[in-house]
Amino acid sequence: MASTIRTFGDPVLKAQAAAVSDIDGKIARLVDDMFDTLYTSSSGIGLAAPQIGVQKQIFVWDMDDEPMVIINPEIVESNGEWVYDEGCLSIPGLYVEMLRPNHVLMRGLDLDGNTVEIEASELAGRLFQHEIDHLNGVLMFDRMTPEQRKEAMAEYRRILEESATPQRRRLRLR
Repeated sequence: MASTIRTFGDPVLKAQAAAVSDIDGKIARLVDDMFDTLYTSSSGIGLAAPQIGVQKQIFVWDMDDEPMVIINPEIVESNGEWVYDEGCLSIPGLYVEMLRPNHVLMRGLDLDGNTVEIEASELAGRLFQHEIDHLNGVLMFDRMTPEQRKEAMAEYRRILEESATPQRRRLRLR
């Protein structure tokens, strides 16, 4: 069953998620709920457990109709730089150019408890970094300079004022 996505201002989004110590039926049901929620969102490709109010180190993603989950993920290597528009289901409607490493190696566990390593570049690499940020209580605004944050917050307030269903807005930060 789809859950409500927590949005900016909800304190759960700023808290550190706990590592998963036991992968059981509860975790499997949580993952199912996360996919249901992701698929009912308008534009998301990834979702971290804290975004639905669950403080567990889990995130799911689906790019190209290939649903995936990772538990207790960490970035073990990164390199390069890539500037690209980044959005967030918890900050609906706002898309901001963000600089992140272009290539990452992520390690974590699959639903069977096996250790997995996944290499990714560009959009998938950005997705992994963004979702791991959620597990650490970090939002896009936290990755901005004070000037960029002020500009992005003003734009986000405008988006919220204009519509209960925010439209996509692209913001170029100075």
